[in-house]
Amino acid sequence: MSGRATRTVVAVLVAALTVTGCGAGDDRASGGAGDGRVTGAVTVFAAASLTESFTRIGKDFEAANPGSTVTLNFAGSSALANQINQGAPADVFASAAPANMTTVTEAGNADGAPNVFARNQLVIAVPRGNPRQVTGLADLSRPGVKVALCANQVPCGAAARTALDSAGVALTPVTLEQDVKGALAKVKLGEVDAALVYRTDARAAHADVTGVEFPESARAVNDYPILALKDAPNPTGARAFVAYVRSTPAQAVLAEAGFQTP
Repeated sequence: MSGRATRTVVAVLVAALTVTGCGAGDDRASGGAGDGRVTGAVTVFAAASLTESFTRIGKDFEAANPGSTVTLNFAGSSALANQINQGAPADVFASAAPANMTTVTEAGNADGAPNVFARNQLVIAVPRGNPRQVTGLADLSRPGVKVALCANQVPCGAAARTALDSAGVALTPVTLEQDVKGALAKVKLGEVDAALVYRTDARAAHADVTGVEFPESARAVNDYPILALKDAPNPTGARAFVAYVRSTPAQAVLAEAGFQTP
């Protein structure tokens, strides 16, 4: 073989190896292992009311996808939507209401359309034993009864306002919290007599609080949508996590926590 022919063969081999190397790098960046497996970090921004359920679902996802790591950021849905629209790096957004999800989709930060994966209703959280004998929304307006609500821009706050308006109950809360866990904490700490929180949160804190059901909550049911984000650092992992949340095992976790199926 001549020197020129040898150099041509070497050049072709180098080019082929370069293309192969780029392909492998792309797989790693997107969270793919090249054989359909999900690897790498998956960052999930989720509503505070999903804390217990998504903590478990995240661990189950990692077990089903060796080499993956789920990082969870819990807060009020409105705050999370703002963080995403301001460029916070995240792969998945799970909101406690469609309105906050719309904030993200209208900003052009969605990879596809959101899917509703669960529903939730409010209860009145009171300390164990229900010392104020709260049986419905009207009792929250009695003199001396201290009530915590979520802020109006937070899904649990918007749902609470809808329920109170439908019952014709006017009250002035002593505090407006930025997420449902904050409102629940006020009851657990004895700082208020009651709070409007999700059924799932009251159930998770059953050692400290009792959830009082009330009929008007049926008029303020929250849909929980989820989607992968457009600029997700791990798009393969993002889509896989969204699919897993809608799978039978994850839906069983949500149902056990008290969420309703969509």
